[in-house]
Amino acid sequence: MMRILRIFLITLLLSGCGYNTFQTTDEQIKAAWAEVLNQYQRRADLIPNLVNTVKGYASQEKEVLLGVTEARARVGSIQATPELINDPQAFAKFQAAQGQLTSALSRLLVVTENYPQLKSDANFRDLQAQLEGTENRVTVARNRYIQAVQEYNIAVRSFPSNLTAMLFSYTVKPSFTVENEQAISHAPTVDFAVPKTAPPAK
Repeated sequence: MMRILRIFLITLLLSGCGYNTFQTTDEQIKAAWAEVLNQYQRRADLIPNLVNTVKGYASQEKEVLLGVTEARARVGSIQATPELINDPQAFAKFQAAQGQLTSALSRLLVVTENYPQLKSDANFRDLQAQLEGTENRVTVARNRYIQAVQEYNIAVRSFPSNLTAMLFSYTVKPSFTVENEQAISHAPTVDFAVPKTAPPAK
């Protein structure tokens, strides 16, 4: 009876100090992270077909096409394991790579504006629509992840749950910094104006 009573008291103490909150929010973070990775993978899977379609009409845009391909390769080189969300440096590297891929895709879509035949291609329009839909799903998934991490981190920092966090080595988890990624992914202005011919030398 004493053992049962002791277990009951420990369970009650841990529950009152946020232990159950940590279990719940940790599972929410894992689920949200899995969805983030799922949507980012969906985007990555669309890129080869998109690049090949653009190449068929705008093969001269080698630098832009290569930029997208290289950015996708950098994303693929990062192993997005479950442990990554507990490593701030690895998480920042992952976010930077995804931001660079977003930027490269933005440049590619800006360049396509100069190719009417490409824009009228049914396959390109379908890929573009899929890409836009995926970007929206990425945003939703990222926001859910941010909210889950925020709830968890508040529990880590707040009293008395911070005592439980110290006892079980629960630490603050890294999250997406929206402002930084927006800066990374901001597409540069592309000027398609025909350059003026230099005046003939006298």
